[in-house]
Amino acid sequence: MTQAQSGDSEDSTAVQNSVFSSSMCSCELPNHELSKSKQLNEVAIVMVPFPAQGHLNQLLQLACLISSSYDLPVYYVGSATHNRQARVRANALNPSDIAKIHFHDIPTHEFPSPPPDINALSKFPSHLQPSWDASKLLRESIASFLRDISSKSRRLVVVHDSLMSYNVQDVSSLPSAESYIFNCISAFTFYCFICLFYGMSIQLGEELLKKLPSPEGIMPDEVRDFTTSHSPYIDIRSGDIHNTSKVIEGKFLDLLAHAEINQNKKNWAIGPILPTKLNHISNRNNICLEWLNKQPPSSVLYISFGTTTSFSDREIKELAMGLEQSKQKFIWVLRDADRGDIFTGKSRKVELPEEFEERVKGVGLVVRDWAPQPEILAHSSTGGFMSHCGWNSCIEAITMGVPIAAWPMHSDQPYNSFLVTEIFQTGLIVREWEKREELVSASTIENAVRKLMASEEGISIRKRAEELGEAVRHSTEKGGASRIELDSFITRYHKIDLLFTRISSILVIFHLSYLSFIFFLAQTSYYYLIFL
Repeated sequence: MTQAQSGDSEDSTAVQNSVFSSSMCSCELPNHELSKSKQLNEVAIVMVPFPAQGHLNQLLQLACLISSSYDLPVYYVGSATHNRQARVRANALNPSDIAKIHFHDIPTHEFPSPPPDINALSKFPSHLQPSWDASKLLRESIASFLRDISSKSRRLVVVHDSLMSYNVQDVSSLPSAESYIFNCISAFTFYCFICLFYGMSIQLGEELLKKLPSPEGIMPDEVRDFTTSHSPYIDIRSGDIHNTSKVIEGKFLDLLAHAEINQNKKNWAIGPILPTKLNHISNRNNICLEWLNKQPPSSVLYISFGTTTSFSDREIKELAMGLEQSKQKFIWVLRDADRGDIFTGKSRKVELPEEFEERVKGVGLVVRDWAPQPEILAHSSTGGFMSHCGWNSCIEAITMGVPIAAWPMHSDQPYNSFLVTEIFQTGLIVREWEKREELVSASTIENAVRKLMASEEGISIRKRAEELGEAVRHSTEKGGASRIELDSFITRYHKIDLLFTRISSILVIFHLSYLSFIFFLAQTSYYYLIFL
């Protein structure tokens, strides 16, 4: 009707007949209604990660998976500093997939960013606490963003880290919005933590229970208080998403689903969410990959302790001596733990034993920069992984079929290492959790390396790891357990959105038909009066 209002010379009866014809005969929507309907059909997904590398990484992987697989708009919300960190360290993700993600940078609140204490008895990265505390200052900015996106979308789906529950609490006040917690730890560890917190018995066999690590020393009290501070806001979630597969953790997912504290929330096991077929390599000219290309199959031990672990000079010396004495090929990523802001401060120059790198030349490679871990683990020359057992590292190794020499440091890592070594039996322990404050000797390291890389027991462990990896990779393919779970999650809110769309379309058509009917009566009355 805009044309009739702006064009004085246009015949109004013709225009009215035109609208009458299009409305009653073809039932097509006017362009402005189509545009509005299309805009409101859109489901917006917002990722809210916790500002630590292992958490940033997983939610970026999920963002890319959903965006590229289902062609849905996905937003990644965090401080400018940590969004930048996520992009810079996006291992194994295709740049074209990352380009589809809408990064929303919230101005970074200032916080201290001290270096790690390399000589501390506890390996917990307490130096990151200031950045974690600062993350709780993001609530208002996140709420404002969610309100804005909600006003432009028919449905808003917020996927957030459990340690960001306080920050996303305002989602409960938004219309047509719901939130889901993404759990960045294994289902087994999550189950154990819940049992310990609520005083429930852990459902494991008697022999396994005897070997289960003690929760003592996994985190300091101030961090426990920080995690607990999010508890009051967890219940607003509509369900839980797990970066694991029913193929490997079905039992523990079932135990979680039936736990009383679950409150009948739906659970989805959609992992592994990292790309299982690395058609895109982050950096084909990376020194690690070039070096691996020259090595025999399954001959190299990859050593990395993640982004939250630092070793003292003495610990580094023992590790270097153990690797050298083992006579096994290795790639060793030698880095200190991250600062809260990885773009500030200078890194420590780690000193190795004199002429160590010269002596192991051709046998070992020491890397002090960021390494493409998924690609290294997927390489055919990689035959083992000495790891702190963060869940990122575990699920990557499991997926690629690589056995683990487990050396847990803090948090969920002792339980992940137990899962790998005792339940999956795809790894072995370097140092028992109860001896976490003792110096691990070169001979202990040498023996663990030899056992994993050059023994009959190591061969059996590797075979189980390869078989498990194949099953996990298959679960992510069409018709596989994890793919079905992911489709189920997407369908959950997509069906609701489709229902709203159809109802809206019916109402619009009904509205137009009603107006056309009124026009028809008016027109009929007009001609009746003329011919009367």
